[in-house]
Amino acid sequence: MKAFDPTQNYEKSRQKIGYVNRKEATQKDYDRIGYKSGLEVHQQLLTEKKLFCRCPAGRYQKADEYDAEIIRHMRPTLSEMGEYDGTALMEFRTRKEIVYHIANPTACTYEVDDTPPFFIDNQALEIAIEAALASKMSIVGEVHITRKQYLDGSIPTGFQRTAIIGIEGELPLKHKTVKLIQMSLEEDACREVSDIGHRRVYRTDRLGMPLIETVTYPELMNPEELREACNAIRFLNRSLGKVRTGIGAGREDVNVSCTGGTRIEIKGVAHTKWIPELAHNECYRQWALLAIRDELNRRCKKDEWKMQSMKLNPKDLKFYFTPIQDAIARGEQLYAVNMPHFAGLLSHFTQPGKPFYDEFAGRLKVIACIERPNMATSEDLDDVVSDSVFAKVAKMFNAADDDAQIIFWAPDADVAMALDVIEERALMTFDGVPQETRKGLPDGTTIFERVLPGADRMYPDTDSAPIPLDNARIEEIRKNVPAMDVPARYQQLQQWGVPEDCYFYLFTHNLFPLIQRIVNELKIDGKYVGTFMGQRFKHLHGKYRQVPFAFDRVYDMFAFLQKEKIDFAVVNALVEKMFAEPEAEFSALLPASCNCKTLAMVKELASCLATFKPNRKRTNDNDKFNYLMGQMRRRCEGAAPIAELTKVVKTTLHVK
Repeated sequence: MKAFDPTQNYEKSRQKIGYVNRKEATQKDYDRIGYKSGLEVHQQLLTEKKLFCRCPAGRYQKADEYDAEIIRHMRPTLSEMGEYDGTALMEFRTRKEIVYHIANPTACTYEVDDTPPFFIDNQALEIAIEAALASKMSIVGEVHITRKQYLDGSIPTGFQRTAIIGIEGELPLKHKTVKLIQMSLEEDACREVSDIGHRRVYRTDRLGMPLIETVTYPELMNPEELREACNAIRFLNRSLGKVRTGIGAGREDVNVSCTGGTRIEIKGVAHTKWIPELAHNECYRQWALLAIRDELNRRCKKDEWKMQSMKLNPKDLKFYFTPIQDAIARGEQLYAVNMPHFAGLLSHFTQPGKPFYDEFAGRLKVIACIERPNMATSEDLDDVVSDSVFAKVAKMFNAADDDAQIIFWAPDADVAMALDVIEERALMTFDGVPQETRKGLPDGTTIFERVLPGADRMYPDTDSAPIPLDNARIEEIRKNVPAMDVPARYQQLQQWGVPEDCYFYLFTHNLFPLIQRIVNELKIDGKYVGTFMGQRFKHLHGKYRQVPFAFDRVYDMFAFLQKEKIDFAVVNALVEKMFAEPEAEFSALLPASCNCKTLAMVKELASCLATFKPNRKRTNDNDKFNYLMGQMRRRCEGAAPIAELTKVVKTTLHVK
């Protein structure tokens, strides 16, 4: 039996910090650790052109559809204060080769930073102002284009052009109102194709597309409130009918902290449903890092801590782990690191399924560009490297009992950087939670993405002149803001009696105006239309998701049925046929049951069917009713309301 069991230590540390699963967590749990969060919601605008050039927006290229390839290397420059930005230095240290795949129909010389920007797209500017007004913000008197550093290569210039449009708005939620800091209009970044080793590849089709960024104050005090706020912003933006939808059109940056921690930005969350789990685990990750900090500071002082390292000879040790064997076969170097006083800390819980040593592995991947798996530790939860090997390594270092060891493998050119990364992250442990940007994963955990940029990452764009906004123009745009805001739409759906499980789909696809039009103009019951759209139509929309469908066809369908005096019982079958044949006339899609045009025809058919005797030995009155009712619905649905069909069948069978 092991003297030290990393798995047991991981579980004990999880219990010690008081981690609870999100579904079991209460507000009391979040208050205990000082949970706090905010949002930055990005939404692409439905414009014809990109923001600062005249290339088409919303036109995408496939992986192999590009006409040119540009390779760049990012290098840091001194600021006016004679200082380097921390993020710029980190990206420079990675020695990344940035590759852009460019397609002529979707990019021009502006995208690749060979020409200055054109004037800002007027259509995008007016949509952004409309969105800011809908968010109850104060509109700026003059739009100033600024540059925001983007140093991962996703924008060839190294910065994003952005402009504040509105400030100090508000967002009504169910139980509170959250304040909004600002809304900005900015250009989107490239789409990442791959990031392997020292080579990162992007597509430029999305680059430069206009989007708005809505930023909240950190007033969201639990993960569910965070998700509610995100949905509220998305629904508000979509209520304008002028934003793009679909995968990648809306993305969120989630900012989370706990008491004693720091603001950590989870970047580019693509799915709202991921947000609660990501925020929950990130807050507890910080809480765990603070516990690790306290324990390490009890053991030693930061200025006295010193890491040791040595190169290993693979022939002296037996490695059975396949990635290590493959690395040795490729001629890579094998190194061991001794971590004084880190015993029991590397296997400390930080996130579900991830001990503290994952923090080191993540930085080795991003900064040293060593693909995972890239290291093993003396406290691995899985037996990657045998205890006997680590016992020999510890002896080589003459390690103390409270030391821990790391073994990593890397090309010779990356070894020095890997050693720096491990030492740097180890020293950060003494201070608690490093300031960084993290990437969210589908399982609700996060990984290191890059160092969090400083507050001074924005500066004026000398290529763009200020844009005055006079009151007359703002008031003219205000006329386009929907008269009924999202909370009022919620209330109207409730008054109609539409089930609440329909709301998310209806607001996601901005179907409220369509429902309201059907109710107001065709005088059809709001509960019926809202429930149909939020349940049956939702099911069919998901089933035929690849079929382009114009939502206004639903209005035309109800209008047609009313004009032809056809009962709405045929709606389900008719809509499915509409998805299958989007261009067909309604009359051609009607089921055969609609051929029974009069009540007399319905009664005659019922009399004929009633003479048929099912081939069953025992048939009671209830069986006869169900049989005849089923036959009648199949033949007469749409010719008469279901209640009328039921009455005819009962009269025919002489049953109550």
